[in-house]
Amino acid sequence: MGFMDEVRKAGATIKRACKDIFDAPFVREMCDTADNMYRLGWDERNGGNISYLLDEKEVGEYLDLNDVKRTIPLMGVNAANFDVSSLVGKIFLVTGTGKYFKNVKADPETNLGIVRIAEDKKGVELLWGYKDGGRPTSELPSHLMCHAARLAVDPENRVIMHSHPTHTLAMNYVHELDEKKFTHTLWEMCTECIVVFPDGVGILPWMLCGTDEIGVATSKKMHDFRLVVWAMHGIYGAGKTMDETFGLIETVEKAAQIYMLTAHLPRVNTIKDEDMVKLVELFGVKYRKDFLDLK
Repeated sequence: MGFMDEVRKAGATIKRACKDIFDAPFVREMCDTADNMYRLGWDERNGGNISYLLDEKEVGEYLDLNDVKRTIPLMGVNAANFDVSSLVGKIFLVTGTGKYFKNVKADPETNLGIVRIAEDKKGVELLWGYKDGGRPTSELPSHLMCHAARLAVDPENRVIMHSHPTHTLAMNYVHELDEKKFTHTLWEMCTECIVVFPDGVGILPWMLCGTDEIGVATSKKMHDFRLVVWAMHGIYGAGKTMDETFGLIETVEKAAQIYMLTAHLPRVNTIKDEDMVKLVELFGVKYRKDFLDLK
């Protein structure tokens, strides 16, 4: 490499370093989404968490990827169950443990972190954020296993989102926690539902959160579902973009709200199963035929 090539390379590095991480589209997306989720009442106190698989080249325009601030071990990880080999070296933007979504937009550097999965698969390398000495959400092992599961199904799935939407949670207490019945009820509530989440909603019984056990169980469900309800706790969603993932949970929550407003009243009208079939055929989406009762 000649002298001028070295100069151009150095100039490009300086130019990249000048990009402000606070202006990065992925940071702005995370801030806006967390703020909106708090506004809707889905993420009280420090409830809820989001992880966003980033493009290494894009992150490199804002950060020095060789500048590791510190290494953070993952919480609740059991070597026998925890396998995220496919994610080693990948970079994620992750909400912090104990952090309130209402504070993310005002102070992203404290409430968020950009981390890279370490070679030993037991920790992450901090590239930016958690400036008060914080760490990723305690649910990160669950998120990572779900990322691995969804990427195996669809390489474009980059977002995992966990929240506690009020009506979805309320529905857990008054509706059978059967995947077919739960999904069918939601599909009946809004015309758009079977089109938005035609793969239905998976359900797990109540389990201890923040462990790899619930992560393994959730990731198994996510081979078949982009939405998984944690009974009496909340919901997990997976999608290609922040908007898509938010929209999945938003649609379930709207349907659950309608159900909770009407469940105690006589049902006069409903969306028939044969009408749902017309919808999915019109929009050309694959759906869980076994979740409908067709003659």
